[in-house]
Amino acid sequence: MSTPASVEHLWAVVPAGGAGTRLWPLSRAASPKFLHDLTGTGRSLLQATWDRLAPLTGDRVVVVTGRAHEAAVRAQLPGLARERLLAEPSPRDSMAAIGWAAAVLEAQDPDAVLGSFAADHVIEDEDEFRACVTAAVEAAEDGYVVTIGIEPSYPATGFGYIEMGQVLGTGPARAVTQFVEKPDRARAEAYLATGRFRWNAGMFVVRATVLLDLLAQWHPDLATALRALAAAPQRLEELWPGLERIAIDHAVAEPAAAVGRVAVVPGGFGWDDVGDFTSLGALLPDAEGMPGIRVLGDAAALRVVDASGVVVPAGGRMVAVVGLDDIVVVDTPDALLVTTRERAQDVKAVVEALKAQGRADLT
Repeated sequence: MSTPASVEHLWAVVPAGGAGTRLWPLSRAASPKFLHDLTGTGRSLLQATWDRLAPLTGDRVVVVTGRAHEAAVRAQLPGLARERLLAEPSPRDSMAAIGWAAAVLEAQDPDAVLGSFAADHVIEDEDEFRACVTAAVEAAEDGYVVTIGIEPSYPATGFGYIEMGQVLGTGPARAVTQFVEKPDRARAEAYLATGRFRWNAGMFVVRATVLLDLLAQWHPDLATALRALAAAPQRLEELWPGLERIAIDHAVAEPAAAVGRVAVVPGGFGWDDVGDFTSLGALLPDAEGMPGIRVLGDAAALRVVDASGVVVPAGGRMVAVVGLDDIVVVDTPDALLVTTRERAQDVKAVVEALKAQGRADLT
């Protein structure tokens, strides 16, 4: 497939981090959710991200991950060039990760445009996704930091929101009026009623030089250190521990929006960050012969009587659920989770308690 001229300088930057604690015990620090096939396609979320971006970028992909996951990422992405996997010595949040990749790309290609797309999201209608990215690249060429805003399907309280302003040029990009933090239910409903708000999925498209120059306005030490790291990779151990720990939203997107430098392309494709087992269940079809039961894994290892919910039989033994509705059961060789869909967000508390007890073997 030929690459459209508008994206010939586009590089995909894929931050692959986080432990996915609300998907415990399936997702662990040593084997986070982006390394798992959570949709039953035979491809992990990371591999699906690569597949989705390939028609736009080919092999122009940079993955930023932790050292603990370097070997697994290389195994899952054999097409990724060795020098395009950046392994962080420790987590320093999204600005350091994306900024490091931006500095590397800036040094290689002054015209580089980076598109940052998380490794652990699920996207439906990939043609529409790629059309939105192409439109975002065009706006980025004009000097904007561009995000892709997801059309809300319900008044979510777990996502940040983007308020859209006037159309820029001939569209579809629009000015960003403001970023707003996760709202309560009433405010989320009010946002949806206006038609001006989109979910913030954390997708950013921007020229590498523009991103670093904007970062230099508000966090000059961080921008200087990232550019120094790109110029002298052997200084990683020296420079990395001193990098400011801050999210790209707070470091660049929010202050840049306040001065009119951020645009949003509305996205009409399906999107899910697979944040918990309720979200996972919504992505899976009913198991054959078991209406109301969503299964990730071998359905032959499951027996159900008058029950509904999400079951992950990954422990190698038979799982039986009788007379329970909206339940979540995740069976792994060393841990068993039983909760309800309503309380799926609270699974993170189990991981926090295990960490407090020093049970690193389970987290």
